[in-house]
Amino acid sequence: MRKASRLFEIIQILRLAKTPVTAAVIAERLEVTVRSVYRDIVALQAMRVPIEGGRGIGYILRPGFDLPPLMFSIEEMEAIVLSLALLERNGDNELKLAAKRVSAKIAGAVPPPLRQTLDANALHAWGFAAPSAAAIDLALLRRAIRDEEKLDLSYRDELGRATERIIRPIALIYYSETANIVAWCELRQAIRNFRSDRIEGCEATGLWFKGEGDGLRRIWVNGWQMNTPAATG
Repeated sequence: MRKASRLFEIIQILRLAKTPVTAAVIAERLEVTVRSVYRDIVALQAMRVPIEGGRGIGYILRPGFDLPPLMFSIEEMEAIVLSLALLERNGDNELKLAAKRVSAKIAGAVPPPLRQTLDANALHAWGFAAPSAAAIDLALLRRAIRDEEKLDLSYRDELGRATERIIRPIALIYYSETANIVAWCELRQAIRNFRSDRIEGCEATGLWFKGEGDGLRRIWVNGWQMNTPAATG
């Protein structure tokens, strides 16, 4: 077990304990040496985690210090950090701003041992960021998927032909170079994929397909399972 994980687990053990917990008990739970526990306790105290006690009598966490209701292990924190970094590579500007807000909220909520994971800047998502979709607001699209609202698309297919489509959007797939909209196309009467970089206009219609989204997604997923993915455009 890595040191950051041990520090987190020690806080958890002491937080839940009703009486002092000896280093030997902590060491047995974490499967480490007692000497490692002593060093970790000193490290936590240096981080101003209010641990009281000593060798032979056990340790307690002073009242008034607690972890937030939502807490993560070190591996879960690393997963969050990397996921937020990956969001920086997509072309959805609203999600990028949301990712920054999430990072700030987490940094302000977690205790020092875990905050170091955020501050270390050791995990990175490499590669080119996808350009923002010029003619479509991906936030509008995500809301349409949630609300099951039809959209009016001005679309240019792979041959450059301009068409007008009424679609029922059911999913959004982010790629490094673009985003793909999965939707029921009322023109084709079938599930189709629409590349965001080929969309020349998109408007909400005020028309709805309430209650149909899950069924359309099952049609789409079953098509993939049968190796018959939706065509483009």
